Amino acid sequence: MRQAAAGKTVRFHYTGSLADGTVFDSSMERDPLEVTLGAGQIIPGVDRALTGMAPGDDKKVTLPAEEAYGPHREELIHEVGRERLSPEMKVDVGDRLEGTDASGRRLQLTVVDVNDQAVKLDANHPLAGEDLTFELKLVEVV
Repeated sequence: MRQAAAGKTVRFHYTGSLADGTVFDSSMERDPLEVTLGAGQIIPGVDRALTGMAPGDDKKVTLPAEEAYGPHREELIHEVGRERLSPEMKVDVGDRLEGTDASGRRLQLTVVDVNDQAVKLDANHPLAGEDLTFELKLVEVV
């Protein structure tokens, strides 16, 4: 039976949960996720956990934040003047916006504070700083 290894394309199901057990995502009601291991398509800890598995294998792994979406970095939180947003744009705490950094790279931003003069935006991944648990089931080595 073929085992998952770097450079191999695999199809797998996953359920991801937070330390308190809250499920944040699952592929169980969708098609399995297809990735090439070692290609940087998924978070490093899941990539490593899948390596060596064979079709039909199940595994549960808990990843520290550093092996998942990294630590929550305060330097990725910025305040911008309301004048930088279009006047008709209504924003609330928790809204997700898209922007670009100085080099033109696209960013996903979360609104973390709003007042009449400014909006505070967080460019961290929403799961940054969280230890995550993944239940994995390898479906196929393609």
